[in-house]
Amino acid sequence: MTAGAAEPGGRAEPGAPPGPEGGHDGFRVGLVGHNIGPSLSPALHEREAAALGYGYSYELIDLAGVPGADLGAVLEAAERDELVAVNVTHPFKQRVLEYVDVQSDAVRAIGSANLVLLGGYQRTAHNTDYTGFRAGLESFLGDRPRRRVLQVGAGGAGLATAYSLVSMGFDEVVIHDLSEDAAQALVDRYQPGHPDTVLRTTGGNLAAWLPEVDGVVHVTPVGMAEHPGVAFAPEDLPAGAWVSEVVYRPLETELLRRARAHGLGVLDGGRMAVGQAADSIRLITGAEPDRQRMLAHFRELIGEPPGAAADQQGQSPQRGGQSRPDRPGRDRTGHEGEG
Repeated sequence: MTAGAAEPGGRAEPGAPPGPEGGHDGFRVGLVGHNIGPSLSPALHEREAAALGYGYSYELIDLAGVPGADLGAVLEAAERDELVAVNVTHPFKQRVLEYVDVQSDAVRAIGSANLVLLGGYQRTAHNTDYTGFRAGLESFLGDRPRRRVLQVGAGGAGLATAYSLVSMGFDEVVIHDLSEDAAQALVDRYQPGHPDTVLRTTGGNLAAWLPEVDGVVHVTPVGMAEHPGVAFAPEDLPAGAWVSEVVYRPLETELLRRARAHGLGVLDGGRMAVGQAADSIRLITGAEPDRQRMLAHFRELIGEPPGAAADQQGQSPQRGGQSRPDRPGRDRTGHEGEG
């Protein structure tokens, strides 16, 4: 199918699902991916939709046990079953673009989608990983300087976070990955469309760049429960710097704990997780979710007490322990990115 254009954040007609005011009794939504049983999306979507006054069911379509699954057939079956949208996660975020009619501007720039609106005469792809991360980071940054930012990790969710960074007015965006080719590919992808921002790689020398940046966005799996440790030493960052994380299991990663202890600002991965879910609900229903209510529910779901690991200015009177950093991993992501 051919890719057209859709306004970012808008719903395309006639492919977008009708709202309840148009006679819709409720919304059926799915999540397509591999090994998605632990996903928080059903609970997040259904509770917030209920608070907004909508009937809403969220179903898991786990294709991990279906070798060579036909994604096009899966979407057709979803449409026959009257699902109005599907979120898409690993490993289908790029492949799904073969089966949509319309792509948002962000999807065409990033090359992946995590939400497809179904129904009517067309399928419309969106990327709410990008919009969710950007909204959280914009709120966190406020009037902090936007001179030079470093992103550690160049694949997976890093495609969406880097697109956020180049569209947020930073003077310079520096990309690091264990694969210099992957880092350079990301620079080459986004530089032509953003002439007012300088994009470059670290050339493989992460340590040399840490003292020179205003903040770091971390998008490798290091810090997840199954990948403990840190990808870099936050103690090497300058005073007043900040660290943003996409990992949210655990919400308080070792990286954030050490950064906070060092007096740095921190933004945990919960903001991106909630942001992408909220933006998906808005695109599906046409209603604006309450993000603070969703964030409180999210923290409840992951077992964090209210206010725990929240983003902070990061003024701590004492410094944390000085363990050696792990090497940054090839960028998979600790963030589910389900939409």
